[in-house]
Amino acid sequence: MAQERPIISIRDLEKTYTSKNSQVKALEHINLDIFEGEVFGIIGSSGAGKSTLVRCMNFLERPTNGTVFIDGKDLSELTKKELLTARQSMGMIFQQFNLLMQRNCIDNICFPLEIVGMEKSKAKKRAYELLEVVGLSDKAKAYPAQLSGGQKQRVAIARALATNPKVLLCDEATSALDPATTHSILALLKQINKEMGLTIVVITHEMSVIEEICQRIAIIDESRIVEMGNVIDIFTNPKTQIAKSFASPGGDRPDRVIGNRLVQIIFDGNSSFEPVLAKTILECKAPVNIMFADTKNIDGKAFGQMIIQLPEDENLSNRVLAYLRTQDIIVKEVEESV
Repeated sequence: MAQERPIISIRDLEKTYTSKNSQVKALEHINLDIFEGEVFGIIGSSGAGKSTLVRCMNFLERPTNGTVFIDGKDLSELTKKELLTARQSMGMIFQQFNLLMQRNCIDNICFPLEIVGMEKSKAKKRAYELLEVVGLSDKAKAYPAQLSGGQKQRVAIARALATNPKVLLCDEATSALDPATTHSILALLKQINKEMGLTIVVITHEMSVIEEICQRIAIIDESRIVEMGNVIDIFTNPKTQIAKSFASPGGDRPDRVIGNRLVQIIFDGNSSFEPVLAKTILECKAPVNIMFADTKNIDGKAFGQMIIQLPEDENLSNRVLAYLRTQDIIVKEVEESV
């Protein structure tokens, strides 16, 4: 459970890229608190500014204006040596893994420990421990070219944990992976968060990643944070159009339209994974169209969402709606354009 103590605080952050003939504002007026021990998601479309934001968190990109505090320290006021020390408390993993191809797994994990001057035998001991944490103790001598994408990312996670960071920054860490591998990597990150108490910041453009792992979320659009809060609150009641597009992707309308009322059903883990819709149709004796569905069974609990089209008959529609609201799910009528 996250404690209400910010480990990352960002105040009035701006980032402007200047070229010979133009200026591009990548980030504007960013204010953000990320609490110790939580998994925080930052989601946005390509070019929205999310990767720039995560790189500003550890000053890989120096903000044009504003302040970043990590565990109470203002990064802008640190000397170069102090900044390097502060960065050791922030591990980072990337979409393309960034492993050293000429080094085997153990030596890749040892690399950041070499930089901080750890004794070689201690570094190797630490590396073997971390390989076990990420489930790759049998791959110690393997080189990156011999690993699958998921295995490479596990090695990258182990390397990021080598210096005992307080924060793990994940920049599109699962975007290059297939769905099954993505799920296994997210499960590993959840385990690390739970067992080590590590704060994790997840940068992604995929709502499914946010749903699976994050507790709170910030949505960034056109260089600004436009919405922020608990995942379930934004998922069930998005305020902005960009939030609606992530929370309610919708689907193509079927050729045969049987009604105009659309209902969003949210499965937030409070209900068991049972055929709610089939039971509704049988109980109410009413047909419905499934416009969009993205649900999953995690430990026997239902997560995800569905958008359905209610019958044209108003009495039947109301009956279906009333029945759905008796189940352990969140039900909300949505605009047809969602």
